[in-house]
Amino acid sequence: MESNTHTYTLKNAKRVYFVGIGGIGMSALARYFVQAGLSVAGYDRTPSDITHALEQVGVDIHYEDNTALIPAEYTNPDGTLVVYTPAIAASHSELNLFRQGGFTLLKRAQVLGAISRQHKTLGVAGTHGKTSTSTMLAHILGQSAMGCDALVGGLSKNFSSNLLLANRGANLLVVEADEFDRSFLTLTPHLAVVTSTAPDHLDIYGTPEMVYEAFEQYAARIEPNGFLVKRYGLDFAPSMANGVRTLTYGMKVEADIYPSNISLHNGLYHFDLNTPQGIISNLQLGIPGLYNLENAMAAAAAALSVGIQHNELRRGLASFAGVVRRFDMRYRSNRAVYIDDYAHHPDEIRATVESLRQTFPGRAITGIFQPHLYTRTRDFAQGFAHALDRLDRAYLLDIYPAREEPIPGITAHSIANLMQRPAPVLSRQELLQKLAHEPIDVLTTMGAGDIDRLVAQIANLLEQRFGTNTATQ
Repeated sequence: MESNTHTYTLKNAKRVYFVGIGGIGMSALARYFVQAGLSVAGYDRTPSDITHALEQVGVDIHYEDNTALIPAEYTNPDGTLVVYTPAIAASHSELNLFRQGGFTLLKRAQVLGAISRQHKTLGVAGTHGKTSTSTMLAHILGQSAMGCDALVGGLSKNFSSNLLLANRGANLLVVEADEFDRSFLTLTPHLAVVTSTAPDHLDIYGTPEMVYEAFEQYAARIEPNGFLVKRYGLDFAPSMANGVRTLTYGMKVEADIYPSNISLHNGLYHFDLNTPQGIISNLQLGIPGLYNLENAMAAAAAALSVGIQHNELRRGLASFAGVVRRFDMRYRSNRAVYIDDYAHHPDEIRATVESLRQTFPGRAITGIFQPHLYTRTRDFAQGFAHALDRLDRAYLLDIYPAREEPIPGITAHSIANLMQRPAPVLSRQELLQKLAHEPIDVLTTMGAGDIDRLVAQIANLLEQRFGTNTATQ
């Protein structure tokens, strides 16, 4: 049976089985249940660093859709909670075994919703920026006297995980509130951050208007007397519960919270923070990137709303080390720089390139982009072309399909053919051969697929070409 998370309590579970355990959100939940002392097992399609890390903490994982490989104790519906991701095909044999066997079966989002109702939840939503912002907020609060728990959608470099358990009595929980499949509508946050409502996931929503409507529904779920923290200029007007206070943030002085006296020192931003209560002076953000400075405005607004002290905010921003695959410096020498980023939407590519221009002024930028999903490539081909034309040189990899079947006529060439600059579509081997010989000054890889599996190879190749990698020192 498919259970309703509003009536199901997680206290009923003795063991948890995950169908698709290797996803970033699923793996955070798996770690949560391991820490809670439950037995955890699961299936995923391919081994990865994430699944290996889970195996090291005792999670039993197999990589073939085969019901015979499910550990015997998990085939008993009494006390077994089955968690699945919408990315799993309806024909999946293990999923169907559980569906037909009377198991308690919940989507990942429903489980997150059930966990969040046990806490004062701070949900960070937005089609862009939610992972960096939620992870930054988790670090800021986690190192403060208040503390927090967190389930985020990226691997924090500060706590080396996508799960943080650092509550010190405030009972705060920071979660990444994902708009995919309307997952964030299972949450009832005390505070909600909305970083962007730009159209995405049109394969799910159909129209941009339906995306905006979902964000309005999310904001309407904020608890009475809670907070909405939204990026200044967002064009959405939700109906909210009584007493909900709205704070805007951004880079403009019209926002409630914004930076001033901004300066760059060794690639890092120094600034003063303007708030409705006054100015907090002499702050530094521990990671580069202009879009990260805007994310810091959101995280600071949320942290101040729940009562963090100014000195704790200052310390948290300065010590934030970033998120794997978010403006992630993987190689640096006096001759070349390499940044890896998760950008997979035209707006995100533009933000990444703009941040690179700000951080490394006057330098030539080469970008490698792997499109993610056939539908997204189809819907935003022109936008991708315009964004990638901001690079000095661009290369494309083939589309990463994820959960989708091919769409006739939609390939990486659908983007390349619309670009003003030549942008070859290369195989991985061809790309590595290019990088071994082409001029490189500042290099970036971008995409949400499996382009991350090239990152170590590229960093090693650059070290062989240009010398010692100071980014790892």
